Amino acid sequence: MVFVIYLETAYYVTRIVMKKGVFITLEGSDGSGKSVQAGLLIKNLKKLGFNVVHTREPGGTAVAEVLRKILLAPKNKIFPLTELLLYEASRAQHTEEIIRPALNSGKIIICERYSDASVAYQGFGRNMDKNIIFRLNEIATSGLNPDLTIFFDMDIKKGLGRARRRGKDRLENEDFEFHKRVRKGYLWLNKKFSKRIKVIKANDTIENIAKKIFDIVLIKITRIRAN
Repeated sequence: MVFVIYLETAYYVTRIVMKKGVFITLEGSDGSGKSVQAGLLIKNLKKLGFNVVHTREPGGTAVAEVLRKILLAPKNKIFPLTELLLYEASRAQHTEEIIRPALNSGKIIICERYSDASVAYQGFGRNMDKNIIFRLNEIATSGLNPDLTIFFDMDIKKGLGRARRRGKDRLENEDFEFHKRVRKGYLWLNKKFSKRIKVIKANDTIENIAKKIFDIVLIKITRIRAN
């Protein structure tokens, strides 16, 4: 009887200590405020004692940051297929080097952009075959999907105005119609994966947006770790 009680106690202690990792991504058009909100979200989560990893795509590792510079440099002429494959290469390195280890150690990962971005930017923005992109995403991530995605939706012209004031990268240099298609892609993804992707209107105040995001994230973390 004592041995059974000991085993049950050990089980519940293990459940508490070995907390599940949670993977949260932030998506949105250029200039929609992802980085600002990522910083506020991480600050609020750390106040509650969560162990948080902040990362981004393209980038997040030494190899992926090199690819980021290539992908975003305005002077580089990159063909759509090359662009897609470079993003997927960056994602594969990022997933194996940063995201999976963090998840396995029970951390909260906040990632600015992930696989949804390829569907929106290359699939819709570049008019590439979405089925191929989904398959490449699956290969690059070994089937890993975020637990929760926050999509920042805002007026495209306003977002581009913000982004271009800080200096244009290669994708921010694309015309209005390109970015319009990108937004359409994100909204399409939201309909397809409505349980995972939550839309936040990014034209509200920074404080109100931060509160909405924090509430959604905290509920998701609680539910995942309660199972």
